[in-house]
Amino acid sequence: MNKIRFLSVVISIACLYEPFQVDGFCSTPSTRSVLTTPTATKRIRTTATTTTIGGTITTTIRSSLPSKPNASLFSSSTNNNNNQNIRTNALTPLPKGISPFEKSLSKNLDIQEQFRRLAKKAVQTALADASAPNSNKSSFSSSSFPGPAPLLEIEFPPLLGGDKAKSQFDDFDNIQELDANKDWTMQFAPMFLDERNSRYDNGKIWLIFPDLKECELARLEWRGKRYQSVTFTTIQAATEFLAGSGAYDAPWGAAIANGVNRVLGSMGGSSSSSTSLSSGDGGSNASENSSSGGMQLQQGDAGLLGDARALNELVRGENAPSALNFVVQPGNGGPVEDWINCEKIYEASCLDKSAMVVVNGALDKVRDGYYPAVFFPKLAATVDRFYKKFESVFYLKPLSDKGVYGWLFRVYPEPWQVVLQIVRVGKNGAQYVEDVVVDISDDRPSYNNAISKLLEGQRRVVQDVSSSQL
Repeated sequence: MNKIRFLSVVISIACLYEPFQVDGFCSTPSTRSVLTTPTATKRIRTTATTTTIGGTITTTIRSSLPSKPNASLFSSSTNNNNNQNIRTNALTPLPKGISPFEKSLSKNLDIQEQFRRLAKKAVQTALADASAPNSNKSSFSSSSFPGPAPLLEIEFPPLLGGDKAKSQFDDFDNIQELDANKDWTMQFAPMFLDERNSRYDNGKIWLIFPDLKECELARLEWRGKRYQSVTFTTIQAATEFLAGSGAYDAPWGAAIANGVNRVLGSMGGSSSSSTSLSSGDGGSNASENSSSGGMQLQQGDAGLLGDARALNELVRGENAPSALNFVVQPGNGGPVEDWINCEKIYEASCLDKSAMVVVNGALDKVRDGYYPAVFFPKLAATVDRFYKKFESVFYLKPLSDKGVYGWLFRVYPEPWQVVLQIVRVGKNGAQYVEDVVVDISDDRPSYNNAISKLLEGQRRVVQDVSSSQL
């Protein structure tokens, strides 16, 4: 499908301020020279073994090759602290194939499906903890879930895995990220429909897209009944429905874009899109939305900003109030007003216990001062009262600096892990990636602290190897 984004007329002032480096988890150009990808070797399948090194847990990911598998490079040591043993043994290992050193393996794995399964379990546990008495919460849970409904964050690299896999060292654009996050969430949301929970029936799961075009594309590309059983809406539509007309914070340039859209529509530009959602097998909701009750294209609407018929009508007592809101990539690569409107959506729906799950919303940028308060006062005001209250239920971010490579990883309700990745060469010359958990903490470590832990972990690993060779 030829996808067209009508973005040229919407200009965000955020583009004028792009800091080179932030004390957060944003990659910088300087990291590109740190790592070199080793020569790819054929990998048939992977196996994982877990040992402990110097009191921390180590997971070794190996390739199953035609020759004899490599022996473990490290001996196992026991931590005398029983509680620490229980804690480390319960940790989820890193998903397979995510290392930039294993591109050939990554292309043959459905890495995003691994992410969805881990994220589903984490979201389920968090939702259960939010509604359970304190005495029944998960043992690792340290969150009090402030407010009547939980605020959950999912953050991961959306382009890993498959034939077109890309890591942070590859070139990609915002459209590719939008498509990947759209497709990921379209497959993620229906996973909750399998639960024996009537709260999610009748469109009570909302997919909230950043704009109408993304909503339209999702509706057109995912036509099965299972996918169409959720409610399709946008940040603007949800904000105006829940918080009232005029509550929506429109991006700078939106009025110009709407004006151009109307001018082109008055010249007959709407004819080509008038049947786009009413033909084919778009699912029961698509048919109902195009025939009655749904929002229709207005006279003079060219449809360049998206087909309004892709929106499900929001009706109190039917699909509203929602039970679970998935907000797809708000703000990141788009207007900062998306983040401001997310707070409005939550405030207007939290009393109905509508949980909010933000998928790859780059909330680190908001929390870590990427947008200075002097230029973005409205956004800055949301940080302490809203965005610092999010619980990171599935979080996977690459860390690369000072010659080390690793990941910051968490699956709720487990603690945070800083995982070092090292490329090793076995006795038969085959390469493999070794994952070493170098730090475990209840509180999320800062970027500088995580890099420090990776450097310390690398030094300890080298020392252990040297000792074992004596």
